[in-house]
Order: sequence, then C-alpha cells, then structure tokens
Amino acid sequence: MSKIKEFLNAAGIFFLATADGDQPKLRPLGLSIEMDGKVLFGIGDFKNVYKQLVKNPLCEIVAAKPDGHWLRYTGKAVFETDPKYAQAALDAMPQLKDIYNENTGNKMMMFHLEDAKAVVIPVMGEGESIL
Repeated sequence: MSKIKEFLNAAGIFFLATADGDQPKLRPLGLSIEMDGKVLFGIGDFKNVYKQLVKNPLCEIVAAKPDGHWLRYTGKAVFETDPKYAQAALDAMPQLKDIYNENTGNKMMMFHLEDAKAVVIPVMGEGESIL
C-alpha cells in the first residue's frame, strides 16, 4: 500500500472514475490517507460520486507523475464505518473542516479498494504490478 500512497503523493491530484448508469464519470481528487494497511479516499455523502459508488462500487483511480509515469488502481470501493478514518482525513486536510462538520450536516465518507489491482506504467513500455 505504501507504494500506492507514495505515487499519489508525488502526483498530487488524481482522478476517480465511476459509472452513472452507462455513462462514465471522472473527477479530480486530492485526498488520500494511509491507515491500518489501507489507502483510503474521502468523498462527501452529499455528492453524486458517493451515490454512484454506493450503486456500483467498481471504480478506478488514475494518477500521473510529472515524469510521465502513471498509476492505474482498480477495484471495488468499500466504505468504512469507523469515524476515525474521516477524522484522520480531516486532520490531514484541515481546510475541509469548513465543509464537513455538524453545522453543514455534510459527512466525509471514507473508502478503500478491495479486490484491487495497481499497475505503474511508464511513458513507453509495459506496466508493473505493485499490488
């Protein structure tokens, strides 16, 4: 998992692909944490991306580093129920506390990927599995 997290840190922004019916949806994310042997991602419970993952948890995360290497991380989104994960995410990105709090009613929903594959792919050549 550390290799995935290191890659995401180097990329900064990464993209999450979901399905909305038969239409693919792609959006940028920047929040990931590593905890309890998992790389976790946070999304808002009020956003369409959350509804899409609940309906169809199959998704893919893609990140690219400035050197042209890119990561394809594919699996099934599994949401965490322990609030310690959301708290850790908010501690990592305190600016999100203005969005996710008791006053707004918005909740940070944390998920990790199961049955996952992760491949790092160079600009030219074959990818290498890191998971």
